Amino acid sequence: MPDIDDDTRAVVKQALVDVLEKDLPELTDDTRLFGDLGLDSTSVIDLLMSLEDSVGLLIDPDELTAEAFDTFGTLTGYVASCLAAAQEPVG
Repeated sequence: MPDIDDDTRAVVKQALVDVLEKDLPELTDDTRLFGDLGLDSTSVIDLLMSLEDSVGLLIDPDELTAEAFDTFGTLTGYVASCLAAAQEPVG
């Protein structure tokens, strides 16, 4: 898993704020997206679209797993991995 910088954390938190339409407390890597924040299956789709729009995230549906949405830490790790993969040269 790539290093997760503060910018990535901020982008993911802002996307969660936008999708859930509420202020969020300080998020830790262990904050559960469904249990603690109230994310649901519909908001997952909105969250993915928000991340795609805000950072140009390219999501590979074949690599997307439910585990990516367990916690704030797993989601930021997933986003960081996607961003890192997008920056790798092809070929």
